[in-house]
Amino acid sequence: MASRQEFVDYVAEQLRHAGHIRVKKMFGEYGLYCDEVFFAVICDDQLFIKMTPQGEAAFPDLPKVPPYQGARESFLIEDVEAQDQITALTQITCAALKKQPTKKRRT
Repeated sequence: MASRQEFVDYVAEQLRHAGHIRVKKMFGEYGLYCDEVFFAVICDDQLFIKMTPQGEAAFPDLPKVPPYQGARESFLIEDVEAQDQITALTQITCAALKKQPTKKRRT
């Protein structure tokens, strides 16, 4: 089941205080970028934010599941209306991801 555009737009609106949010359609679902950092996906009308050690330290009780078969575990955000929580987690996650070394692309 593909995600509904209304849900994607709502999540992007909820994250507006985290930074510049950009949504990109990917493989029938959606990828989310904050200040050009890929940090989350929306699959089947559910928000999944990448796990980082910093995010896990700040939000240890959030459920961790893969967004689709074969994917790494991510934080499943069950309450997208918890704007303060998802904004904070997004900012923590993106700051941590910016510090990671960039991977070289195959040519």
